[in-house]
Amino acid sequence: MSTQIEQEQTEEQTDAETAEPAEQSPQDRRISEKEARAEAREREEQAREEVRDADDTVRIKVFRYDPEVEGKSEPRFDDFSVPFFKGMTVLDALIYARDHYDSSLTFRHSCRQAVCGSDALFVNGQQRLGCKTQMADLEGPVRIEPLPHQDVVKDLVVDMEHFYEQMEAVEPYFQPDELPEGEREEQRQTPENREKVKMSTRCIWCGACMSSCNIAAGDNEYLGPAAINKAYRFAMDEREGEIQKEDRLEIIEQEHGVWRCQTQFSCTEVCPKDIPLTEHIQELKREAVKSNLKFW
Repeated sequence: MSTQIEQEQTEEQTDAETAEPAEQSPQDRRISEKEARAEAREREEQAREEVRDADDTVRIKVFRYDPEVEGKSEPRFDDFSVPFFKGMTVLDALIYARDHYDSSLTFRHSCRQAVCGSDALFVNGQQRLGCKTQMADLEGPVRIEPLPHQDVVKDLVVDMEHFYEQMEAVEPYFQPDELPEGEREEQRQTPENREKVKMSTRCIWCGACMSSCNIAAGDNEYLGPAAINKAYRFAMDEREGEIQKEDRLEIIEQEHGVWRCQTQFSCTEVCPKDIPLTEHIQELKREAVKSNLKFW
C-alpha cells in the first residue's frame, strides 16, 4: 500500500513538473516588461558611468538587422562606446555592448580561443575572428558586419547551411581500402606525410575563406577553398585508400571544383589559422592532371 502511495505521489510530482506554466495575465506581462526596461536602463547608465571613468574608450559601429521585428527590418548601423582595456578583442567589445546597451544584439561565439570558428565577422573591411582580433590593432571607429556573400539571419549571424553542405560534399572522412589486421593496431603515418598535411588539418570551419572568395560569390555551386582544403587533407594522407583517393579527385576536379579557382590568394590572406589554401588548391590541380594522364 505504501509503495502504491509513493508511486502516485511521484506521478503527481512529475505531472506538476512537466505541466506548462500558466499564461501571464496582461497586468503581469506589463509589470515584467516594465521591470525589464528598468533593468536595461540601469545597465545602460552603468555603461555610461564606466565609459566616463575609463582611461580610454573605443567606438564600434555594428550592423543591425532583424527581419522579424517591425522597425528593425531595414539594415542600419548602431554606435556603441566601450571602455577599452589591454588585450580587448572585437568579441569582448561586442559582448560589452550586448550586456550593457542592447540585449537584442545577436552574434555567435563559443570557445573564445580561435578554435570553434563561430565568431567569424567582417571587421573594418576584412574577414576576421572576433575573439582573435585585437581592438588595439584596428583604426576606429571599428566597423563590424556579418560575413559578406552569406544570407543574414539577424544582426551579425549568417546562414551557414550552404557552407556546411559544400564541406560535406567532399566526404571529409577517411575511407581506407583496408584496415589493419590487429584489433588494436594503428594506421601508421610517417612523420613526413604528417608534416605535409599538418596545416590543412587546422581548418576550424569558420567560413572566412569562402566569404572572401569572389568566385564563390558568383558561383553558388563552387566547392570553395575550405571544402577543397578538406579534400586535400584526406587525398594527400598516405593512409587514404587509393580507390577513395581517385574518387575524391573526381569530386574536386568537376566543373565547379578546383578549376574554378583563379588563384587570387584572398582565401589565404584571411584564413585565421594561416592555412596556405591557394597552394593546396594548386597542388590538387596537379594531382588531378596526373590522375588523368595515360601512357601507352
